[in-house]
Amino acid sequence: MNIGRKLLYAITLGCLTWSCMEWDYGATEDFEVSGEGLFICNEGNFQYSNGTLSYYDPITDEVKNEVFFRANGYKLGDVVQSMTMYDNKGWIVVNNSNVIFAIDPETFREVGRIENIHQARYIHFISPTKAYVTTIWDNRIFIVNPSTYEITGNITVPDMTMESGSTEQMVSYGGYVYCTCWSYQNRILKIDPTTDKIVDQLTVGIQPCSLVADRNGKLWTITDGGYEGSPYGYEAPTLYCIDASTMTIERQYRFKVGDTPRALQLGIGGDYLYWLNDDVWCMSIDAKHLPARPLVESYGTIFYGLTIDPREGDIYVADAIDYQQQGIIYRFSSSGRLKTQFYAGINPGAFCWK
Repeated sequence: MNIGRKLLYAITLGCLTWSCMEWDYGATEDFEVSGEGLFICNEGNFQYSNGTLSYYDPITDEVKNEVFFRANGYKLGDVVQSMTMYDNKGWIVVNNSNVIFAIDPETFREVGRIENIHQARYIHFISPTKAYVTTIWDNRIFIVNPSTYEITGNITVPDMTMESGSTEQMVSYGGYVYCTCWSYQNRILKIDPTTDKIVDQLTVGIQPCSLVADRNGKLWTITDGGYEGSPYGYEAPTLYCIDASTMTIERQYRFKVGDTPRALQLGIGGDYLYWLNDDVWCMSIDAKHLPARPLVESYGTIFYGLTIDPREGDIYVADAIDYQQQGIIYRFSSSGRLKTQFYAGINPGAFCWK
């Protein structure tokens, strides 16, 4: 079973049996970190409530694991999906615990939480008083007020049912918010955040997941193509270049059937794309064809997450190993030379730069 099918299976179970966290309080530690750093979201194992947060200092090459638990005295929760920095807070989306924590990024202490959004995936900020939250198995994008931690409304996505609904990653460009519709979906939405209305949409391939906006006003998304036996279909994954203003497809780069491209990232300056497809791949936004060789080979390990240092350009790759033990984070130079490696938590899948 490939990663995409494992993920869909786990999410399906999660929607049938939402996790209820018990916040068991214990001893706490004091932290105080300043300057730049990297947060690592360790998903943990589904329904084991063993998701954790790690923090890495690229200057000192020091890693601190389980910092949320150590700073707050209670567990982070079940399936740590993503994290975003905004308004001097770190916002951690814990998917199967149905909670989004806001923490002080220097002390790791909780300063607030948003609850009762089931199976949240990502949070995207519009202003200090408005953010959007995407979900799996729901035909709504939730609107929240980050200053009060309250749900204030929702955007219903047309032609999407609660059973097959899924919205995923979001980016802002030119005054609009763009959002992928992922599981059993095939669209990119264009949302006017002043009215909270969907003003346009574009059909692409099966299951667009990652989404980034480059320096030229182009959106890039990768579709995963579904999986063999899926009732929604199964096809070759595709990388799309989309004109954000006109919502038209400008270029397509087709992978092979069975490939698993994901975790699309932009490099410094927004002129190079990086992604995982077993290995780490890199391509100029002006390229006419997909690259022939990877930048970094995985050599049989399970590359599970990817990020690019926005200041230095180093490449960080998360290795899930066997999905059961602590994962490893590899730090490579922009040319693909290994610089260092360290252990994080179980299933490190997402990153957030401070």
